[in-house]
Amino acid sequence: MAAICVFCASSQTLDRRWTDLAWEVGVALARQGHVLVSGGGRAGMMGAVAEGARSAGGHTIGIIPQSLVDREVADTKAGELVITDGLASRKNLMIEKSDAFLTLPGGIGTLDELFEVWTTAALRTHDKPVVLLNTDGFYTDLLTWLNTLAPTGFVRREALDHLTVVPTVETALAALPR
Repeated sequence: MAAICVFCASSQTLDRRWTDLAWEVGVALARQGHVLVSGGGRAGMMGAVAEGARSAGGHTIGIIPQSLVDREVADTKAGELVITDGLASRKNLMIEKSDAFLTLPGGIGTLDELFEVWTTAALRTHDKPVVLLNTDGFYTDLLTWLNTLAPTGFVRREALDHLTVVPTVETALAALPR
């Protein structure tokens, strides 16, 4: 059993297919015995992944800054709800408490979290797997651009190799530690 940190959108205006995907991931992680570490919110995909995990008997750890608790968006049903003083300390704690990272579709907050754990893996400050679920090609354009950076010298090819890109929930689960 591993603690898997899932990064994803918290928007409440998304098409239902994205919250369904998050729910599916939460259920699948719990069925494999994993603990879910999330951003501690109850909205959008973030809320759906936690609810999915709990529906399958999984333990959830939500890590959320006080400013978001004050906005009443905290996942108060989390098995553990850890409140931090800001977004930076939230990310640091999420990295500390997790054995691996799985990024689902999301916006700039999700990308910020992905790039933080990917960069720190490439710099070898941790050796935890970083997995990107590229459902329906959601991240294909970004990945295409990122792959142009190695030949120009802006990014080492080895750094790009620290990200495992997968197309399905099943392949994402297979890329995570047991």
